[in-house]
Amino acid sequence: MTYFIVNLIFRLIALLPLRTLHLLGTLVGHATFAMSRGYAARTEENLRQSHLATDEKHFAALLEQTISEAGKGMVELPWVWSRPLEQVCATVQSCQGWEHMEAAHARGKGIILLTPHWGCFEVVGLYIGQRMPLTCLYRSPRQDWLEKIMRAGRERGLAKLATADVSGVRVLYKALRRGEAIGLLPDQVPSQGEGEWVDFFARPAYTMTLSGRLAQSSGATVLLAFAERLPRGAGYALRIEPLPLDFSKPVPPQINAALERVIAISPAQYLWSYNRYKIPSGAVLPETTKEQPC
Repeated sequence: MTYFIVNLIFRLIALLPLRTLHLLGTLVGHATFAMSRGYAARTEENLRQSHLATDEKHFAALLEQTISEAGKGMVELPWVWSRPLEQVCATVQSCQGWEHMEAAHARGKGIILLTPHWGCFEVVGLYIGQRMPLTCLYRSPRQDWLEKIMRAGRERGLAKLATADVSGVRVLYKALRRGEAIGLLPDQVPSQGEGEWVDFFARPAYTMTLSGRLAQSSGATVLLAFAERLPRGAGYALRIEPLPLDFSKPVPPQINAALERVIAISPAQYLWSYNRYKIPSGAVLPETTKEQPC
């Protein structure tokens, strides 16, 4: 019953124009920030410790923008998942760097797309999956009804999902061997034993090692892919950039540094409310730091 009710609500929300939803999203973002102390504290703390604001006045303005962008991200999700695929992809107003996808595809070694929690990361997979086979790793939600809605929204066109477990990793390897593209959220906190502590904005964050292992073993091309949310509901600007990795050095720090550069393009569009600095069950913070995660 929950699935049908939520699915209906999503479809009703999706009837609204994206511009209207983004206007409502600003209100939703501020209401959520005001009503949830934990959400507000984590957002503010993570943004502040990034040191992307030059002074207190700049920080206040950046926090205000961050709250609004987070709200837009909440309300645009039903729109992205429920609207026809062609309409969703049509909101991508520009795609800079598609030639890197074509060159990587021609190599035949597969493509590893790294998409952080920045801008509208949901539209990235749908746009690319409309044009070529793409398998994205995802973590199953605890609610069965959300799993159904998520899979229906993401598995469209040539896009499909692989669960974040051993069987899902095998699916990714097979896709790379076929010369296809796979997608990962490189700033998602992995389970204990699947990552290592690496600085992210000068603070230890448990960081996945899977992307580096996949790249080194397969010879696949690694690309950053991210979609900036445009003002006034005008859609999204997709960018695809090469991420050359030096395997003679640790890979996770190279990836985190690249993500920091992307986030700095528009810091307000990063999902600062995400608990990026949490300690996975069984993991232990490095002894060199006394700082505790939010």
